[in-house]
Amino acid sequence: MRRPSWFDAGAESPARRLALLPLDLLALAYGVGARLHRAAYTHGLLHPVQLSCRVVSVGNLVVGGSGKTPMAAWLAKVLHRRGHRVVLASRGYARRGREKVEVVSDGRFLSSSAEAAGDEPILLAAHAPGVPVLVGPDRGVVGMRAVSAFGAQILVLDDGFHHHRLARDLELLCFDGVAGLGNRRVLPRGPLREFPSALHLADALAVIEGPLREADEALLARFAPDARRFEVSRRPVGVRPLTGGKWGPPQDLAGVEVGLLSGIAQPDSFRRTVESLGAHVIAERRFPDHHHYRERDLRSLEEEAPIWLTTEK
Repeated sequence: MRRPSWFDAGAESPARRLALLPLDLLALAYGVGARLHRAAYTHGLLHPVQLSCRVVSVGNLVVGGSGKTPMAAWLAKVLHRRGHRVVLASRGYARRGREKVEVVSDGRFLSSSAEAAGDEPILLAAHAPGVPVLVGPDRGVVGMRAVSAFGAQILVLDDGFHHHRLARDLELLCFDGVAGLGNRRVLPRGPLREFPSALHLADALAVIEGPLREADEALLARFAPDARRFEVSRRPVGVRPLTGGKWGPPQDLAGVEVGLLSGIAQPDSFRRTVESLGAHVIAERRFPDHHHYRERDLRSLEEEAPIWLTTEK
């Protein structure tokens, strides 16, 4: 599975632009709709829920992986270690549970599953020990439960930038340094969930595995000149069998022939990480983000590579 062509920001031929004109019209409608939805809250037509705690949103402008979930978990963990009562909130993409608020973890014990809550909340609970994780479609309701049941002083929203139901105190946007802003167009013509002008709402920007392309940097400088800027790097910490057991150092992969199995938004980043460790990728099976694996997805793996690697998600 290849990533969508909209992540390739090269010049387009006149024939291609003409063929994609209907998508430009749909993108205009989508972008205007997103702007009107946000404006309804910012101009008082709709009223966001105001919690008694601080609310920090970790999100992105682009569809797909930008490292926002690991960033939300890391931020919650750091705040927890500093003595704050922190709760993580997620929408739980592709969850099958029907509860208005599902307690994935109370900070000590896991009480839900990836099927009921979604895969990302389970990751949040694993990477932020001691921090309760709640899931629900209405961030306002989830936030009120975080305060009433867990005494939250700080609520950290995973993927909160485009959900306006809850008032927030800080907006942090994450960007993948390689994918960047793609062709810098709105869905479905490009990967953006809103017009680039929405960047002016960001208080802080985190670029993961940068630098960004020059054109992307120009947009950030234009619309978010005063936002705090952070550069972030991923670091592999270990590998272990899916059946459990001890973690081994990632350097053990040097010189080893491996296959890659992934169901994430940016599988290229996974491959770059594995190759940076010196492994030789000889086979690869890519599936859509949040993919629910079936038996047929895993057939005959041993015929293509002696060892297969997959991400934690």
